[in-house]
Amino acid sequence: MAAAAAGGRRGKAPRGAAGRRRLRTVAPAAERKPRVPARRPGDEEVSSDSEPESPSVPRRRREVAEEEVEETPQEKKLRLAKLYLEQLRQYEEERAAEEEEEEEAAQPADLIGDRLKEDVLEQRGRLQRLLAKDVQPPDPASIRVLRGHQLPVTCLVISPDDRFIFSASKDGSLIKWEVESGKRLCVVPGGKKGTEEQHMGHASHVLCMAISSDGKYLATGDRNKLIMIWDAATCKRLHIYTGHHDAISGLSFRKGTHQLYSASHDRCVKVWDVAENAYVETLFGHQDVITGLDSLSRECCVTAGGRDGTVRLWKIPEESQLVFYGHQGSIDCIQLINEEHMVSGADDGSVALWGMTKKKPLALAQQAHGMQDAQGLQQPYWISAALVAALRNSDLLATGSHSDSVKLWKCGEGFRKLEPLLDIPLVGFVNSLKFSAAGDFLVAGQTPLARVPAKG
Repeated sequence: MAAAAAGGRRGKAPRGAAGRRRLRTVAPAAERKPRVPARRPGDEEVSSDSEPESPSVPRRRREVAEEEVEETPQEKKLRLAKLYLEQLRQYEEERAAEEEEEEEAAQPADLIGDRLKEDVLEQRGRLQRLLAKDVQPPDPASIRVLRGHQLPVTCLVISPDDRFIFSASKDGSLIKWEVESGKRLCVVPGGKKGTEEQHMGHASHVLCMAISSDGKYLATGDRNKLIMIWDAATCKRLHIYTGHHDAISGLSFRKGTHQLYSASHDRCVKVWDVAENAYVETLFGHQDVITGLDSLSRECCVTAGGRDGTVRLWKIPEESQLVFYGHQGSIDCIQLINEEHMVSGADDGSVALWGMTKKKPLALAQQAHGMQDAQGLQQPYWISAALVAALRNSDLLATGSHSDSVKLWKCGEGFRKLEPLLDIPLVGFVNSLKFSAAGDFLVAGQTPLARVPAKG
């Protein structure tokens, strides 16, 4: 998608002091060593652990020097903080000097303050990068079509490095694609029912999938109540998880871990430890089938409860849940925008924007994809399956339906308003949507095609 969400500040500095690009580390005075004269021929080399005290240095001076070297934990924290701020100042000064021909240079102190504020907001899950204003309609010629599945594409994920797409289908097959070339790198065909132990792939419709944030594990869930764990690099099946009593409808890895959450039409959520190949616990609460699930870094997940009319936030350590109400129809899809906000879609055609501290939506777009004529009656186009996508920590959303288009939205006024941006025409049913991590392309799984706008 040309120029879609290709935002963010150019030349952004890494967050930690260590590993920072183009920064010169300045040692504090207390750490600088005195210059040592060149060793003359015949001098004996002595290690610092066994060096004797020099008789030419008065005892009192040596004691003062030792006192200056010693640091309390508080002094060390202060020294490292000053060093970090000095490195930030140097980096921002260098960047401002490079860009002063293009724009007026900002004050380094202000740049440092903005950067520290951004770090804090991201840690708290409240960071919102304003990228929607830069979105432009994609050139239709830039939309690439990837063909390989025999039946409709039902779900897809993009690898954390944006190099690969994994898609699955009603035919039970799993395909790994290379984004740059569009080539199929690996194909796991679907099998017949009852052949799961002999056949490597699924033997029924694959309904959902997830990939770990390090790109190591891929998880897929099917209509036959099975969860399969794969090596994402080789597409080799590693484990099969059983335990749910109905179709698997949602999967999500907790960011930064190998903890996997699964949701099912049996109305419960299960927690798994994929690295240890272990089941952890089961969570109950929904009164109807669970239709969607998502998670980020915190030890919690959010779910859409179908026709029970609720969105739920599950707090795993506290063994508690928060219940949200807002849609009139079946809530069929949900995704987190950041740790404090989420978006959901329902079959009444509405899209809702939520804050974690409010039980009602912060913003609600009715008839988001317009109306259709169904048997002489005007009905809204539903927003179902995995048809909401959020570009993490930004103000950009996408929704899909069977209205022959994907719609892009802006979260305005501090997540209190949903503003339509533009429509991307796509013929057919859109079954799944995913933004790339960098936000420069959007993938739509369709019936029967997967469409990939080229990088802008």
